[in-house]
Amino acid sequence: MLVELRAENYAVIDHAIAVFGPSLNLLTGETGAGKSILVDALALLMGGKSSADVVRHGADKAVVSCVFESTPSAEAILEENGIDAAGSEVILRREILANGKGRVFVNNQPATVAVLKQIAPELALVHAQSETLSSFDQSQQRHLLDRFGGISADAVAEAHAHWRVAAGKLADLLQGEQDRLRMVDLWTYQSKEIESSHLQPGEDEALETEKRVLANAEKLYTAAMGAFDQLYEGGSSAEAALRAGLRHVEELARYDSRFADSVQQLASARAIVGDVGSTLRDYAEDIDASPERLAEIEDRLALLDRLKRKYGSTVAEVIAFGEDVARKLAEVEDRDEILKTLRADLDVAASAYRQAAGALTAQRQAAAVKLARLAEAQINSLAMKVRFEVAVAASQNESTWTAQGWDQIEFRIATNAGEPLKPLHEIASGGEMSRVMLALKVAVEENSSKTSKKPTPRTLVFDEIDIGIGGRAAEAVGQKLKALPQIAAFADQHLAVEKRESQGRTKTQIRTLDDRARTHEVARMLSGATVTETSLQHAAQMIAASR
Repeated sequence: MLVELRAENYAVIDHAIAVFGPSLNLLTGETGAGKSILVDALALLMGGKSSADVVRHGADKAVVSCVFESTPSAEAILEENGIDAAGSEVILRREILANGKGRVFVNNQPATVAVLKQIAPELALVHAQSETLSSFDQSQQRHLLDRFGGISADAVAEAHAHWRVAAGKLADLLQGEQDRLRMVDLWTYQSKEIESSHLQPGEDEALETEKRVLANAEKLYTAAMGAFDQLYEGGSSAEAALRAGLRHVEELARYDSRFADSVQQLASARAIVGDVGSTLRDYAEDIDASPERLAEIEDRLALLDRLKRKYGSTVAEVIAFGEDVARKLAEVEDRDEILKTLRADLDVAASAYRQAAGALTAQRQAAAVKLARLAEAQINSLAMKVRFEVAVAASQNESTWTAQGWDQIEFRIATNAGEPLKPLHEIASGGEMSRVMLALKVAVEENSSKTSKKPTPRTLVFDEIDIGIGGRAAEAVGQKLKALPQIAAFADQHLAVEKRESQGRTKTQIRTLDDRARTHEVARMLSGATVTETSLQHAAQMIAASR
């Protein structure tokens, strides 16, 4: 139920607050006072299209907000959108800046217009005279039918989610498969090129060292043999000098023990020089100045450089690249089996969806027959004579599958005898449209109250529902509004919308009328600008009769 509606700097409204009660709330006032502006403000909070034109002249922004009693379904929608609940209330606020931009808040948390549109059917349905059916599309008609029949689409939504996941996996794999097939030839060439090279980790560094040795073989041989002669082989070599010096020190040590350590040190130095000399000699003897080997190494290094330019900065990276390509080729070979598995999973998911959607269709078709019968009776009780039908058409094409099923719901009506049934939006009379919508809501809410222990609080807004009707039809509409089950046990509340001028600016105000003021307002509506004693008496009689 709508508890409160606020508007600030909205159209001609400076600042207005309307507090509603749990009953039939009537907003009346002179033409142009701003009644429809309030309805438009509420429609804006239900996700309607905004415009900078609604910002009051001279203001930076317009702000509209409202408070609804919460419902379990509304709380579920908020949770799905990551919005925290606010106790037993749902607070909506929308700001429209003078530059046309805007912001949306739900329970004082940033949200989007899409969230407003999603939660709106759970809170209120607004029917302005000029747009009675503009927002009553097939989605809303489906929602109304499901509400009437107490039908849940949760099983279909779950099956649809599983089907979407399975279809997405298959589509991704097929798209990847096409890309991979285009790459197979390249991968095959790369794999063969790397595999045929028989790479060894670190071989480029070892070959570079060997190349330097071969390229400088003569210099290296001369240096090694020269060092060998100086250290060991020559007559004046270090080894000969150490050997002679060692003999003299040994002679000293025979007579003075202080030189015993020196003997050991010189012996060690002589052994070290001998070892180094042997290493130099062996190194020189192993030097191979083969031009053939040098050319072979240079060719191998050129191959390695070419591979590194294409596949990695090191031989290790080239080897890793080859292993990755080989893995991709193996995956392509296994793709058929993977595709077979995913197609089987998709078939299972599609079958489950068809079963759930088919069951939902059957439920809707059964409810549609009952709703059509009750709605037709309700419409005809409003001084009309119509035929009414709720068509449920199942479209099993996968392109029409949704989380709400595959059904196309269409409410059809014939307002005159002999005419074919037509969709509701083709009804010409605004008064007829309002009465049809009222009858539908009454039929749905009455059935909901019977099938649910805790009927969902709903706010139904009709803007100028009395336009285009009078006499018996007007009386029937009033009785039907009073007969709505969620307000039947409560008293009415009457709010007056008034336009006043203050400090050179026009302002719209709202005030709740007491019994005396309400009688005066009804009398004004009966007699016009001049309220007479007769109109006052008539108004009092009408109010008493309505109660």
